[in-house]
Amino acid sequence: MTRQAISTTQAPAAIGPYSQAIVAGDFVFCAGQGALDPATGAVELGTVEEETERTLRNVAGLLDAAGASFADVVKSTVFLTDMDDFTAMNGVYARYFPDPPPARSTVAVKALPKGIKVEIEVVAYKPRP
Repeated sequence: MTRQAISTTQAPAAIGPYSQAIVAGDFVFCAGQGALDPATGAVELGTVEEETERTLRNVAGLLDAAGASFADVVKSTVFLTDMDDFTAMNGVYARYFPDPPPARSTVAVKALPKGIKVEIEVVAYKPRP
């Protein structure tokens, strides 16, 4: 199986030795996204709702560049620096995923890069035509 790297200006550039997303077979694996402006790479710290919104717009950019959408997402993982933010994050998250929503794990972490509060990664299933 070959792997194809996805690179787009619709999401922040990688800040390390990784791809923004990889297409492998019929799957799209998106690297974790946070509240960074894709045009400038600047961190957009704010409330967890604001950061979740920016994060999911970045995920949308990656999915779009790979020819997929939130409807194709089968698994997501949410990383929070404070589990007390779960309900607020969940309210924003729910607006992006159509029924049935993907399987999801949400974990609390000690810290995230650049001081962000939330990071989200997704795996989408997008059969080739």
